[in-house]
Amino acid sequence: MLSVVLMGISLSMDACAVSISAGVSIPGLQKFHIFRASSFFGIFQFLMPIIGFYLGKSFVFYIVNFDHWIAFALLAFIGGKMIFETLSKRDKDQEEKTLEESHAEKKSGDIRDIKTLLILALATSIDALAVGISLSIMDQGIWLSAALIGGITFTICILGFDFGKRIGMIVAKGAQLAGGIILIGIGVKIVVEHLFL
Repeated sequence: MLSVVLMGISLSMDACAVSISAGVSIPGLQKFHIFRASSFFGIFQFLMPIIGFYLGKSFVFYIVNFDHWIAFALLAFIGGKMIFETLSKRDKDQEEKTLEESHAEKKSGDIRDIKTLLILALATSIDALAVGISLSIMDQGIWLSAALIGGITFTICILGFDFGKRIGMIVAKGAQLAGGIILIGIGVKIVVEHLFL
């Protein structure tokens, strides 16, 4: 049981980093969006081990060869768009926008957008697919393990959003740029872990 809890904490770290990034880069993030995003991250972390478990070891070699590249591509795409938007919006028209208009606008990497949220939830949960396959190989039970992993991810993401919002109040300037860099960094970390560790 302890090993599953530790596994859940480990698997939740990418989603937690995304939550902190969103908390920092999206001013005035509402509780509904925080709860919905945390739920998505938790549900995906719950479902992916189950999918991996039932795929079984017959597919393990196909999956582990490219799962990290999929995660990297998704995170790099969203992170790159965030950085591009931040840098391209430094013209006079953008500067003349009121603070309220800027807050209301949905940007790339904005977890209030359901498509973006789905991509981020998928990208941060791909490792859990491989964990499900591992549990299948080890002949471990899956349902309790998946529930713990999902529940831990949900809880840690809630805390991550709160922490990010507190930081965002202090360093609001350039927060979206930082958020984009963080997402790309997470993608690079996933690739490095799979290739070299």
